[in-house]
Amino acid sequence: MALTINDKVTPEAKKDILELRDKINGFNLGKEDEERFKLFRLARGVYGQRQQGVQMLRLKMPYGKLTGSQLVRIADLSDEYSNGNLHATTRQNFQLHYVKLEDSPQIWSRLEEEGVTTREACGNTVRNITASANAGIDPDELFDVVPYVEATFKFFLRNPICQQMGRKVKIAFSSSDKDSALTYIHDFGFIPRIQDGKKGFKVVVGGGLGAQAILAKTAYEFLPAEKILPFMEAGIRVFDRYGEREKRHKARMKFLLDDKKGIGLQGFLDLIEKEWLANTNKDFPIDYYEEEIPTVKQAPAVTIQDQAAYDHWYATNVKKQKQADLYSVEVKIPLGNISADTARKFVDGISGYVADDIRVHINQGFVLRHTTVENLPYLYNTLKELNLADAGFDSIADITACPGTDTCNLGVTNSTAISLILEEMLQKEYAELVKNSEIKIKISGCMNACGQHMIANIGFHGSSIKHGNLVVPALQVVIGGGVAPDGKGFIADKVIKLPSKRIPNAVKVLLDDYIEKSDDGEYFNDYFQRNGKMYFYGILKPLADLESLSESDYSDWGKTELYTPEIGVGECAGVTLDVISTILGDGEERISLAQESLSLGRWSDAIYHSYSAFIVGAKALLLSKDHHCNTHIGIIKDFDEKFVASGEIKLPYSFEEKVLEINKREPSEEFANNILKESNSFLSQIIALRKLQVSGTAIDTNKEVISSFYNA
Repeated sequence: MALTINDKVTPEAKKDILELRDKINGFNLGKEDEERFKLFRLARGVYGQRQQGVQMLRLKMPYGKLTGSQLVRIADLSDEYSNGNLHATTRQNFQLHYVKLEDSPQIWSRLEEEGVTTREACGNTVRNITASANAGIDPDELFDVVPYVEATFKFFLRNPICQQMGRKVKIAFSSSDKDSALTYIHDFGFIPRIQDGKKGFKVVVGGGLGAQAILAKTAYEFLPAEKILPFMEAGIRVFDRYGEREKRHKARMKFLLDDKKGIGLQGFLDLIEKEWLANTNKDFPIDYYEEEIPTVKQAPAVTIQDQAAYDHWYATNVKKQKQADLYSVEVKIPLGNISADTARKFVDGISGYVADDIRVHINQGFVLRHTTVENLPYLYNTLKELNLADAGFDSIADITACPGTDTCNLGVTNSTAISLILEEMLQKEYAELVKNSEIKIKISGCMNACGQHMIANIGFHGSSIKHGNLVVPALQVVIGGGVAPDGKGFIADKVIKLPSKRIPNAVKVLLDDYIEKSDDGEYFNDYFQRNGKMYFYGILKPLADLESLSESDYSDWGKTELYTPEIGVGECAGVTLDVISTILGDGEERISLAQESLSLGRWSDAIYHSYSAFIVGAKALLLSKDHHCNTHIGIIKDFDEKFVASGEIKLPYSFEEKVLEINKREPSEEFANNILKESNSFLSQIIALRKLQVSGTAIDTNKEVISSFYNA
């Protein structure tokens, strides 16, 4: 089917979509290296899933905002190109699964017609920017963070400084000190502050989950609002230059900021100060605006059939807004999965009775805004007809879980089926705790924490246990993570690994002990800290006895066959191999991008593309000598030593001084022109030397690099 792009699609998006189509065609014809193509498609939201021959397509929706027409468009595309399911994620996105690679440009085009993109939804980019789902209506907020989220999203989209970093960067804005956006696990986190009548933010940096969870560090208690984008721009430039690129598991910003093995927080801030000069804008004022509150229709009068059920739903799923006489309605979406048909009926049922502003919550549910108390019975009945009126939004019975082995290459165990089992048990046996939204349960299919298990009061991640000749599906139990009522963040402690089928009993043991032995009103994590990790190991240890396993324990939840670990290769970070000729081709592409930026008057973009061409060319030649470099700064220094000092490459300047001019000069047309000429000349010299190598007239003839983590 021919690709069609209508006039509603912006020129920038149209160019992106056509480029994706051409890359797919080139890949299918064998003209694109597979790993290089993978790096490209990931940055366009196209992610390989566990099943062969199909992809997961991830959307990029800043702060999870959707209009009704956008949700309907996503639903229609899911029916037409996917499996009819929409999956909401913990990063306020939607994912469509079982998408054919060839269909992804057309899906993207039709999403762009409604103002939704997939650009930079995956890969080593600035990922979707999250924010509190109640931003703008939060009674505790000093001001609405949405204008700042919008500005940040627009600033970094297609920005050359963050297209091919060593790893991804995640940014979050919380509406208040309660930190409902979990800034403490982000690379950059922002919490509103007002000082002397001026808007600004508390800034935290270097947090993250994954196999090694780390709390973010406070960079500023107050940073004026006009400084946050220059701060992030300079910070990403530093991360791009100094961050790890070869060892994927050490390539996140949290490791760069490590005081012992990295440059530390102060070293990071010092480098940012030096880099600030290279920013296009030293200050970036963001126009603040107040959200326009719509007038909603009065809903028809309805009869509530089960008053007790309605009252329970009202108590847990309805919140008063900061706007007088207005309410928000929270919609629990089990596992974040909603069928396309239900999504369309949902939009049709609520339209006009709430604002045309659906927010995807980080717990994978929806938040509806700006309705009246009189409309609540109608909305409840509408949701109930769609099986979306379950009480307990964001409670202990609203479990967060990633797709696990359903679709993910990295999934070790099934995280979805166990979630449904636990939710049913909690609703039936712990109804009082369902009203306690301060206990959170989160499950990940592996240790990489897409289900955010390390910030759960009670969390689990997929694992396995060898027993004789068989393997038992298991879950690692972690306890004590999450956000306290005062906004303090906690990382959970690993306690014990248990067979998966025993997890419901493990949850019962923990909750029964908490109910019996906690002080009145005691926060769960305080109860955990008071008793200590070994106490909980002790009460759970009987469930770890493998001698009493039953036959069903050797099958995972939702399965009947014996469990066999099947872990594929994840695509969270990019590529793991390349060849020197391909690397040099990337350098030529950077030169072309620099020329394009120069013609458009984007001096800073042109300068950064030229800088990147210097780096790519230098790395290619270093790899041809079997010299591996894992940071940009390492490449810069080593190239001077290995090639310039030896005279093999003749340059009229120090390579390091020339390349690092970018953080010593203001962006200008003159500088952009000069560095482009020098970068182009440098790359031409590298390509000429490479041709001599390949022809046999230089050493290291036709050397291929096939095991080095290439991501320059």
